[in-house]
Amino acid sequence: MRSLFSVTLLLLLALTLTAEASKRAKHHKGRHDKSRTTSECSPAETRYGKCIPEHGDCGDGVRDATCKDRTDKIPCKIPCNWKKDISDCKYKFGPWGNCDATTNTKTRSGTLKRALFNAECQATVKVSKPCSPKVKKVKGEKKSN
Repeated sequence: MRSLFSVTLLLLLALTLTAEASKRAKHHKGRHDKSRTTSECSPAETRYGKCIPEHGDCGDGVRDATCKDRTDKIPCKIPCNWKKDISDCKYKFGPWGNCDATTNTKTRSGTLKRALFNAECQATVKVSKPCSPKVKKVKGEKKSN
């Protein structure tokens, strides 16, 4: 009985250690060693390439970080609801405009807040999207049946 208890206890301990090691490995997946690049080059000396998604137009991807004669691939991400060509530029956007009936789109403009990874960004941008087919209901309005 004692040997069965001891074996069970050892198996439980081994399982716990394996799960913890797996959890740590997942937590550090895809991270790069920042200290290596930082110690050799300042952010101003480092040149970053565009983020290239691994699959499709958005999601997780990689970008080149070049400093002196060394190029590293670092992880990056393009949000799926964002425009690929301005993904490294952060803008402050105003409200959406009214729907243009001829093109069935509405637009809004944004002004540059900051450029990430030394990106070349436009000072202002305009983005558009299709108009919603749903008509918004005014508060307090009741359904008519």
